[in-house]
Amino acid sequence: MTKQVPIARAFSRGKAFIPFFTCGDPDLDTTAQIIRAAGRAGADLIEFGVPFSDPTAEGPVIQASSERALRGGATTDKIFEMIDQVRPDLECPFVIMTYANVVFSYGPERFARRCAQVGVSGVILPDVPFEEKGEFEAPLAAHNVDLISLIAPTSEDRIEAIARAARGFLYVVSSMGVTGMRSNITTDVGAIVEKIRSVTDTPCAIGFGISSPEQAARMGALSDGVIVGSALVSRIHELAAAGKAADDIAADIAGRVSELKGALG
Repeated sequence: MTKQVPIARAFSRGKAFIPFFTCGDPDLDTTAQIIRAAGRAGADLIEFGVPFSDPTAEGPVIQASSERALRGGATTDKIFEMIDQVRPDLECPFVIMTYANVVFSYGPERFARRCAQVGVSGVILPDVPFEEKGEFEAPLAAHNVDLISLIAPTSEDRIEAIARAARGFLYVVSSMGVTGMRSNITTDVGAIVEKIRSVTDTPCAIGFGISSPEQAARMGALSDGVIVGSALVSRIHELAAAGKAADDIAADIAGRVSELKGALG
């Protein structure tokens, strides 16, 4: 029996809350505890960040967390093993976010097969343009893994084409630039979502820049879900640097996940 949980399940019970975590920061055992705690606290889908040495879409918080994870010995194989260990404990879908070179070096077919084996239902590759997704999408689709498309403010005339071809869910980028916490989100995200909804029923989740329950509520009102990464990754590092135990870190993050999920109504 497959371990994969359909991505649609994340959006089947109201607005979806999607946390992102860098795998291996501060270490993989702590990541596993955090993932379990986040799932039990209400996360509807979990993004596993597989670290890469040059994460071009990431801001300083996630770049630094990727560097720490790589220095600590986090490898793609070890991350797959960790995902396999936590998969039986949670019912929400799992998605990996990483970069093209990680998949290339692992081997696209082998990567797709391993995703399916450990219960990953989708992959996000922010450095792969829509027009070049075929070489990744085909092996993933063969293993029932969705390649998740991103739509950014700069997508403009391509929004409808990307939306029509979308699988799983659409990752709507709220702001220009890289990931990171922002005090204000000024992009007209609502207009982007309207254009998407004119051509597809595929759910839209907004990410990049969301860090507070208030921002989550505003973005959730415009979409089918919200993604929070840097705020959680920053908090994990703060607690780990202060010498907090893994249990305490997981409990703290669970509280934040619960609060952010609750803001979505």
